[in-house]
Amino acid sequence: LFYIPFLLPKIESKDQKKWSAYSKRKHFVFIGNYLHAPNITAVIQLKKFIWPLIRKQLPKVELHIYGAYVPDHLTQFHSEKEGFIIKGTTEDALKTIGNSRVLLAPLLFGAGIKGKLTDAMLAGTPSVTTEIGAEGIRGDFPWNGFIIEDAADFAEKAVMLYTNETLWKEKQLNGVAIINSKFDGQKLETSFFRDIEKKMQSLDSDRRSNFMGSLLNYEKIKATKYMSKWIEEKNK
Repeated sequence: LFYIPFLLPKIESKDQKKWSAYSKRKHFVFIGNYLHAPNITAVIQLKKFIWPLIRKQLPKVELHIYGAYVPDHLTQFHSEKEGFIIKGTTEDALKTIGNSRVLLAPLLFGAGIKGKLTDAMLAGTPSVTTEIGAEGIRGDFPWNGFIIEDAADFAEKAVMLYTNETLWKEKQLNGVAIINSKFDGQKLETSFFRDIEKKMQSLDSDRRSNFMGSLLNYEKIKATKYMSKWIEEKNK
C-alpha cells in the first residue's frame, strides 16, 4: 500500500506574492457541489445558526455561497438584507476563494479530503471548519484558521479571523506549510515511482513471503476453475 493524497503544486514565494492582500479582500465564502449532501447541510448550518451571529457583529459583511446544482430550498435562503448571497456556479474556484477573506466550512459529516479547504490554502485564504472538514489534511500541523464544533464559537472565531490582520496572515502561512509538507505533488510522485521501481526489483521474493497475497491468489484461481466447470456443464 502506498498512500497518495491530492497531488498539489507546491506554494512558492512567487505564488504568495500573487495573492490578494488582506486589505483588498472582503466577505466570507462557502463553495461546494450541492449534489453532495454534506454541502447542503453546511449551508443550512450557516444560514440558521452561524451567519446570524457573524452578521450581528459585522453588519456590512456578506457571505457568498458558490457551487453547482443549488436546490430550490437553498436558493430560497438568498437574502440581500441579511447579506446571505446565493451566487451559484463560478468559472474559477481558486480565484473566487482568493478574492474572499475567509472561507467557512461547517461540515458535519462526509469522508475524505475536502477540496474546498485545500483550495483555500492554495488561494491563501484562511478558513474556519470542523474536525470533519480538517480530516486527512492537517496532520500534526496547526490549521490555517480554526477548527471549531460549536456554532457560537465558530462564529466568534470567524469574526476574529476576519477582523485581525496579524492573525489572518499568521494562519495563511499555516496553510502554506500544510500544502508544501503533505500535498507536494512532485515529491509524492517521485516517492511513488521510486517505490514501484524498488518493488519490481524484489517482486518474486516479496510474493513468496506474502502469505495473504498467495492465499487470495490461490482462491482467485480456484474460483476461476470452478466457474469454468460450471460454464462447461451449463453449455452441455
